[in-house]
Amino acid sequence: MKKFIALFALVATSVAFANEGGESAAFFNQWTKACFYLLAVSFAAYGGTKSQSAAASVALEGMARNPAAADKLFVPMILSLALMESLVIFTLISIYLG
Repeated sequence: MKKFIALFALVATSVAFANEGGESAAFFNQWTKACFYLLAVSFAAYGGTKSQSAAASVALEGMARNPAAADKLFVPMILSLALMESLVIFTLISIYLG
């Protein structure tokens, strides 16, 4: 995590001190925008899959321990998985709109 923070600080400071004018500054800003969008999608995908796997694991454990509660756990589990997936999809859509 410390290496990621150091890399993020390096990229952020290089963007801050980029030349204001010229063709290279516009390309560099476009390139950094694409890199940060890539980071946003990768973090959203990682967080979404991690939270979905944890939610599904806990729900399935609960269903295995108490099969009578499977009907009560199934619908909230599917709803929560759909909401978690929608956050990842919203991040992907925001990249194409930005």
